[in-house]
Amino acid sequence: MPSLRFREDGTFTIVQFTDLHWKNGDEKDLQTRSLMELVLKEEAPDLIVFTGDLIYSENCEDPKQSLREVVRTAEESGIPWAAVFGNHDSEVTITRSELLDALLTSKNGLSGHTPNVSGYGNYALTVGDNDGKAAAALYFLDSGDYSDLPNVDGYAWIKRDQIEWYEAESQRLEKMNGGTPLPSLAFFHIPLREYADVWERQPCFGHKHENVCSSQINSGFFEAMVKRGDVVGTFVGHDHINDYWGELFGIRLCYGRASGYNTYGKEGFNHGARVIRLAKGERQFESWLRLDDGSIDRQTSGNQERKGD
Repeated sequence: MPSLRFREDGTFTIVQFTDLHWKNGDEKDLQTRSLMELVLKEEAPDLIVFTGDLIYSENCEDPKQSLREVVRTAEESGIPWAAVFGNHDSEVTITRSELLDALLTSKNGLSGHTPNVSGYGNYALTVGDNDGKAAAALYFLDSGDYSDLPNVDGYAWIKRDQIEWYEAESQRLEKMNGGTPLPSLAFFHIPLREYADVWERQPCFGHKHENVCSSQINSGFFEAMVKRGDVVGTFVGHDHINDYWGELFGIRLCYGRASGYNTYGKEGFNHGARVIRLAKGERQFESWLRLDDGSIDRQTSGNQERKGD
């Protein structure tokens, strides 16, 4: 398994692909592959992260094969990569457990799984310094698919035992770091309810072209991150034509930019990927969007302009 380390210049770069919705390798899927190849060539990241809906299982002839196809670009790049699942990955004909088996046996993949915790693919990775000592942490959580309660409609939520797992892992890493929380990022698919809050309450940068499709249940994951004081940024997908970010109580809540062509979008809203750059020893990060025409969106405008009108 490849290890993750900050570069000699003290940086560590992540490319986030989200909502690829790969089906059966048709023309739109090949456009998705071309986008990934372009972004990886331009950004040369240290890690690739897929934040869910890698495949559109309902329309896949062989979902496992579709999953292998969608991660092939990452495998062939030689760059370490990790993934979490979204709500469309295991809707029909295949289970999350079966898909996880495929992820865990993929080349250069760092995806993991914590048994006896809700979901498939809850795990943490660390980024080492020059001596290999953990200098940053990355949390990956399975935000599920749909509510399993008959009286609650809509999407699933991060469960209580997942939050307890995160808290325990965060405490373990803090202890290893001499009692100081490690600068950390968290990746999952379905946005928290706080994504709507930050848009309404704080300056945000980027675009909001649809409602925040979070769960109706707030299970307390955001509160847990605020209390622990380690996570400085969260990264989700799910809402294909939102790409904004805003800061709430010291945590930057960020959408990716939808990367897949085989699903809904918006005319004039290019597909792309989010780029995240950590700096060793700093509790902050740079981030921008790399679009499918090769251009960069620095996200210098957003709701703060409209709030000032």
